[in-house]
Amino acid sequence: MSHPTGQRINHDLLRPLFQTSWRFFLLVAIFGSVVALGFVTWMAQAYRGYGVTGIRWPVYWGFYVTSFVFWIGISHAGTLISAILRLVNAGWRRPVTRCAEVITVFALMIGAMFPIIHLGRPWLAFWLFPYPSERMIWPNFRSPLVWDFFAINTYLTGSVLFLLLPIIPDFAVVRDKSTGLRRKIYGVLALGWRGTPKQWHRLESAMQIMAIAIIPVAVSVHTIVSFDFSMAPVPMWNTTIFGPYFVAGAIFSGIAGLLIAMAVLRRFLHLEDYLHPVHFENLGKLLLVMALLWGYFVFNERLVTYYGNEPAEMAVFWRTQQESFAPLYWTMVIGNFVLPLVLMGIRRFRTITGCVIASIGVIVGMWLERFLIIVPSLGHKYLPYSFGIYRPRPTEIIIAGATFFAMTLLYVLFAKVVPIISIWELKAGEQPSPRSIPPATGEPRLGELHS
Repeated sequence: MSHPTGQRINHDLLRPLFQTSWRFFLLVAIFGSVVALGFVTWMAQAYRGYGVTGIRWPVYWGFYVTSFVFWIGISHAGTLISAILRLVNAGWRRPVTRCAEVITVFALMIGAMFPIIHLGRPWLAFWLFPYPSERMIWPNFRSPLVWDFFAINTYLTGSVLFLLLPIIPDFAVVRDKSTGLRRKIYGVLALGWRGTPKQWHRLESAMQIMAIAIIPVAVSVHTIVSFDFSMAPVPMWNTTIFGPYFVAGAIFSGIAGLLIAMAVLRRFLHLEDYLHPVHFENLGKLLLVMALLWGYFVFNERLVTYYGNEPAEMAVFWRTQQESFAPLYWTMVIGNFVLPLVLMGIRRFRTITGCVIASIGVIVGMWLERFLIIVPSLGHKYLPYSFGIYRPRPTEIIIAGATFFAMTLLYVLFAKVVPIISIWELKAGEQPSPRSIPPATGEPRLGELHS
């Protein structure tokens, strides 16, 4: 199959921006309605009080904190995958990077909302922020919650920069293809981009620096999230393996989310000439590696607990293995380990359909993993008087479910205003380097410059 020409790349990747069908408005209406329902439900929770949820003593963490950890994990799709592939200069990454980087930003935004949603009094959310009061009483910097604030905001800032930097040339492409108000808007967003060698050099240098800097930030974020658990005196939480365990699970779920997003974009935006089966196969191999790593960490965690034979931890152990939470636990094992091992480990199953099925299993399994880390341990602590049962109420289910629709809605809107595949990176893959293009005179049209 021949490679698309520059003009065809412009046409195919800019088509969603300039052509709007009834399907777009239908999707926005459906997803927007569910998101609005979630917002109204949260407002009702704030008005009526926390009693409308199923969160009771001793299980003060439920669907909300589960979703918080889950979405922060999904956010590792873009940063780690895109940054690492960019640093090693993997050529096949070009159509994939922006799809991944968008997931990072939106998943972080959604995950960062859950500490506020989890508050019974959201108007007191400023208590989470480190600021000096009139009496200069600062928050407790030894608290992992304060660490979360710094880590997530640093990660979100870096991820937004990492996403926006490579979009600048594509904003210029849209500017040159537009007229009227749209041209003015994209002209502002393009920041005066003209495609000169000096601009290309600065852009590539900035992207290289961001790719190097964002990797340790991404790893530290989910390590700090794991400290919310590992520093608490709760059965099966006080373990040193939680740091790498959470980071591995975050990358695992991030790859799965990216594969699903790529498959949907390929199908509905007709990007078959850009998102090839080889992209899914390569990411499927990464999914297989992370499934094996996840299996090792789960086995390690359970083995240490079993040989330690501490009564409170063994009670939680058997509660998840054989008792009330066993169906959820073994569903998690099938979704996170068995399904990827079979579908991604056998080459003829490593198709686009196989990748999507395995990824859906991983998404479900990773959400269950976060739930099983939180609820069984909190409901069965060291002393019998602190035992309890958690049953989620419709309020929590609606709010947690609405975040999945919010993620999809943000993705649809983003694909409507920004090329979801980097145009200039695709064209650069067919040329020695964007900087090899001679400087244009006057005010070049970037779309033609790279054709």
